[in-house]
Amino acid sequence: MDESKTMNSSEQQAQQSSQPLDPTGDAFDLQTGHGSDSTQRADAAFRHLGSTYFIGIGGAGMSVLAEMLHQNGVEVSGSDSGESSKTKRLESLGIPVHIGQRAQNLQGVNTVVWSSAIKSSNAEIIEAKRQHLHLVHRSDILGLLMSLKKAVSVAGAHGKTTTSALLSHILIHAAGSVDKLGKPSYAIGGSVQGIDGPIDGGHADTGSVFVAEADESDGSFLKYHPEIAIITNAEADHLDHYGTAKTYRRAFVAHAGHAKAHVVITGDDAGAQEIIANLDHDTARHTVIYTTESGARFAGFAGCVVRIVSESEHQGSGEERFSIVIPSVLADGDERTISVALKIPGIHNARNATAAIIAAALLGVDVQAAAAAAASFLGAVRRFQVCGHVNQVTVVDDYAHHPTEIAALLDAARRRYPSSRIHIIFQPHLFSRTRFFATAFAQALRKADDVVVTGIFPAREKQSDFPDVGPRSIVQAAQALGDSPVHTWISAVDSMNQAAQMIALRAQPGDVVITAGAGDINAVVPIILHVLEAREGHLQAKDSSSTQPDSSEPLSQESMTR
Repeated sequence: MDESKTMNSSEQQAQQSSQPLDPTGDAFDLQTGHGSDSTQRADAAFRHLGSTYFIGIGGAGMSVLAEMLHQNGVEVSGSDSGESSKTKRLESLGIPVHIGQRAQNLQGVNTVVWSSAIKSSNAEIIEAKRQHLHLVHRSDILGLLMSLKKAVSVAGAHGKTTTSALLSHILIHAAGSVDKLGKPSYAIGGSVQGIDGPIDGGHADTGSVFVAEADESDGSFLKYHPEIAIITNAEADHLDHYGTAKTYRRAFVAHAGHAKAHVVITGDDAGAQEIIANLDHDTARHTVIYTTESGARFAGFAGCVVRIVSESEHQGSGEERFSIVIPSVLADGDERTISVALKIPGIHNARNATAAIIAAALLGVDVQAAAAAAASFLGAVRRFQVCGHVNQVTVVDDYAHHPTEIAALLDAARRRYPSSRIHIIFQPHLFSRTRFFATAFAQALRKADDVVVTGIFPAREKQSDFPDVGPRSIVQAAQALGDSPVHTWISAVDSMNQAAQMIALRAQPGDVVITAGAGDINAVVPIILHVLEAREGHLQAKDSSSTQPDSSEPLSQESMTR
């Protein structure tokens, strides 16, 4: 054997690992239309897969695809860095899972599936390239599986996980009125809160509907041809990929044009309004707009408009209440007004729920039944998730990582806790996003009373590529706002553990402490709770000991963090 062709060659490995992976390439020739031609193309794609191997098969977004391929007769295997409940389930179904990612795992494999979390330097990617195996992004498999069911995609800068989770919840609990639907499959970008703990965001079932988040961040959502395309908003984001807001929104117009039956889109977002204005006439005719605005804005629109009215939040329970006005064309007769009550707060969640209810109705679910099912939805994990109450301090964790999401989060907190002082630890996500939106972040964070910005979660980026960007970029932007001295309300601390201790020591009974960000900031929630509990215990001990000589001395930070 020529040693230059083996994986022992460091030069060849370096060459293979330096070649970037492209998630936008379309691995399968699938068309948008109905009929036998589309089915034949999907069948041909399945035959072409052969033995299919998933790198990172235990991930929520990968395991459900592996299971669905297995259900369709494809030989499936994969690897993951560690054992989990997902890998155990896959193995129970007869799907081999390797713990550890090594080149020798790819023996007898035809197709290798990767996600955007996998780097080109991964040993299995390098081996797949060396063997000239068929390398496909998870979005290719997702698109292929969409062609087999009534697929509903959920795209948008904000609200994807909540909306897709809510729709899946509705279909599970209200689709009994539509026997032909059955229990849905779903691929959601996060876990869902359940009565007995978190529920995994990936699930394969035998029903006819497949609900999936459509990630727009890298352009791969343009491969999808769903039955129904939900667009929750189109506020500019991921400009590191798209370059300009115009290009970003043009991609959403193209995505909407791929929907086979309907588009469900908000009318409250300026970006979405631009998309609506650029839809071709045929797509517009099959589009449903949901909005808190009057129908006058969309007078003459070729599709139909669902209005959200009477929105409010009950201070005592935090229950989000509103009504949706369903036009006669969707209500099979006269116009209907449906009351909705949600356990998740905020006007943004009223919009998310309305999108899910509309999509369920378009699939055949009774609108009233869909609204009733939405009422029992507890929310996605890390979406205004109340993590604990200690000494009358409420601790909340949220995934918000865009200025608009931060503003919505703080507005929801202010409405639910109107008399509380609100503290927030914000971990920015991506150096590029922090640079693009530093001023917008500062403006959104100004809604809180006390802010600590901690070190940036890099994800796919490197600090060396953004040497001038850090948590202080947002503090500097806040200083430029000039409305009040920044030291009175915002500071930057690189260590998120230190930030957690600082915030917890400052919180007083009745206050709310929020951790926010798309990285690992939720890891400090136990630290916050521990410091609050330790301080409460210390104060109780002081109160119970009238003879303690130093009882008037303040509690030191050292004693709280010891």
